[in-house]
Amino acid sequence: MDIQTQLHRFRKMLASVLETNAFYRQKLTEAGITDPNDVQTLDNYRQLPFTTKEELSTDQVSHPPYGTNLTFPLAQYTCLHRTSGTTGEPLRWLDTAESWDWWGRCWGEIYRGAGVTSADRLMIAFSFGPFIGFWSAYHGAQMLGALTIPNGGMTSDQRIRAILSNDVTVLIATPTYALRLAEVAEQDGINLSETSSVRVTIHAGEPGASLPATKERIEMRWGARAYDHAGATEVGAWGVMCASQAGLHLNEDEFICEVLDPETGDPADEGELVITNLGRVGMPVIRYRTGDYVKLKSGACACGRESRVLDGGVIGRIDNALIIRGLNVYPATLENIILKFPDVQEFAGRVYGTGTLDELEIQIESTNPNPADTATAVAAAIRDELGLRVIVKTVPLGTLPRYELKSKRFTDERPLQRKAG
Repeated sequence: MDIQTQLHRFRKMLASVLETNAFYRQKLTEAGITDPNDVQTLDNYRQLPFTTKEELSTDQVSHPPYGTNLTFPLAQYTCLHRTSGTTGEPLRWLDTAESWDWWGRCWGEIYRGAGVTSADRLMIAFSFGPFIGFWSAYHGAQMLGALTIPNGGMTSDQRIRAILSNDVTVLIATPTYALRLAEVAEQDGINLSETSSVRVTIHAGEPGASLPATKERIEMRWGARAYDHAGATEVGAWGVMCASQAGLHLNEDEFICEVLDPETGDPADEGELVITNLGRVGMPVIRYRTGDYVKLKSGACACGRESRVLDGGVIGRIDNALIIRGLNVYPATLENIILKFPDVQEFAGRVYGTGTLDELEIQIESTNPNPADTATAVAAAIRDELGLRVIVKTVPLGTLPRYELKSKRFTDERPLQRKAG
């Protein structure tokens, strides 16, 4: 979608928002925007103030329980979800029936990109609690007409049996949990790549499915093609991987997307992703700083889509970068290096201060009869690729935590002033 069409949709949304949404009416009025027609050009749009998660959280604390970012009377909303709380206090987010269907249509693009049809049988491996997670994937599957296999509250063993007995063809899960399911199956003597009907896996919640090493491991263990997608509770499902699997397309039919230098706010090829959603009038976000660090890919995609592509999907969370001896290190970058070693089953890391230097210690579980050899090789690979000396230790198999939703493999034990470098 071209920018003028996007701005036309934005102005249409802005008409309702300026009239009845207290949060954005005040925010935009203070910036000199009192009429939708004040935003005619991209330059006009770029003058709009940013929205931050901290602002939204503060608004909900000050005006409990849902804040003032509501365009319609409360009775008009039909769905309530929460953010996961990964980066702070969970936000409560409301959808109307119309905006929930918009979520489903966004997921329709994800399904089309992965070649999923109404003939598929889906398992959405997710607990279905208040976190929005894959609720929207379920709604999108209903709109598509595909069969979904219920599995909330199941153990991993039970989910594996359900996948096999129901001939599930599409698995939707975090990358970490897809690998965990494969690990549990292997412990039971089941080779999912040979015994299951799964042909497509779709992932979110972590960058893993766009990391070559993690993607390759998922595809090998499941005998399926692994697809990434990206989204957020307060934003929507904005990222789509196509059949070319050469990055993550921005869904520019439904979102205005900018990549900006995090420090200056100027347009950049690499930086923070800033998003306005166009189909969520009831509780929108306008120029929302997602905190996701991304890099635009040059050239057109072989799939024929005209939307821009992010090289490597979401590289990492800006606020999750580990600053170690002056280097910015993203956990996803470390994951991609570590999981290139096929005998590494799981890993975890911690950063701590020694008084004069910060240290990164990584623990690995390895099936190598001589796991110390793998530890040495992992440390060498990180040193060679990042120029960072790390401590790598081995622990017995099954020692490290496993995750059903988002993994939390790295902890920073340094005082706050040292974390900032």
